[in-house]
Amino acid sequence: MDSLERVAAPAETARAATRAGIAWMVATTFLFVSQDAITRMLVQSYPVPEVAWARFSVHLALAAVLVGWQSPRLMVSRRPGLQLVRSLLLLTITLLATTALGILPFVDVTAILNATPVLITVLSIPLLGERVGWRRWLAVLVGFAGAMMIIGPASGMFQWTVLLPLGAALANALYQIVTRMLKTSDPTLTTFFYTSIVGTVLCSLALPFVWVTPDATGAALMVLLGVLGAGSHYCMIRAYTAAPAGVVAPFGYTTLVWATLWSLVIFAEVPGLLTLAGAAVIVASGVYILYREQARARSGRRE
Repeated sequence: MDSLERVAAPAETARAATRAGIAWMVATTFLFVSQDAITRMLVQSYPVPEVAWARFSVHLALAAVLVGWQSPRLMVSRRPGLQLVRSLLLLTITLLATTALGILPFVDVTAILNATPVLITVLSIPLLGERVGWRRWLAVLVGFAGAMMIIGPASGMFQWTVLLPLGAALANALYQIVTRMLKTSDPTLTTFFYTSIVGTVLCSLALPFVWVTPDATGAALMVLLGVLGAGSHYCMIRAYTAAPAGVVAPFGYTTLVWATLWSLVIFAEVPGLLTLAGAAVIVASGVYILYREQARARSGRRE
């Protein structure tokens, strides 16, 4: 009985970690989409750099308090240069996505951003030295076809503005790759602390030139935006720490569920059939890519 209990204990621990990772990822997507909804409301009245500054500065303040309370030594990174590159990528994502949310339909922006796993597959070749077999290349092409269903001429959206969410998806892919690189070098709280440093500094420099004094509602929404931003990134880091990426990453597509809900409830926008179909194709492509990554990891192959 004792030996059976010793065998069962690690298995149960692994299952609990998997459940925790999935729960953290679902919480991440809910907070991300809620953050985007508030962002869209704010950019109707306030400049994009000011909205981004609010998001980053509140995040940095919360991170500083949390890390200072746990251990100030966590503010020191083993790879500070890479941490700052990651922080710069997040600023790029935020500025591009925030601008896009002020122009394009809410669900469309979210759907295009979900092309990130497809782009990670492409970028893993030059950045991580991975080999990609024909099946994953086919999945990449299918994913891009799904994106074209949303942004193509038939949808009436083929204009320069679609480059904004596409650029944000590309920056997000790089952001995810760098996050993976940092997983073995820095603790979760160190990465959490560095996440918003570059955004806070650069947006603060731009603030005197664009500042619009917010009213009480605007100020409250800006603070809430920062809280949601900090919470979403903390949950994401915890998700990838608790369970393997191949397990939790597919649940990132629940962003489309929350985006559709907020689009209907808050913005009274009904997603078009092409948007929903394209989103489904992107999700199917991404899930297949993640499945292939898991299969490759189990077999020990590099393809």
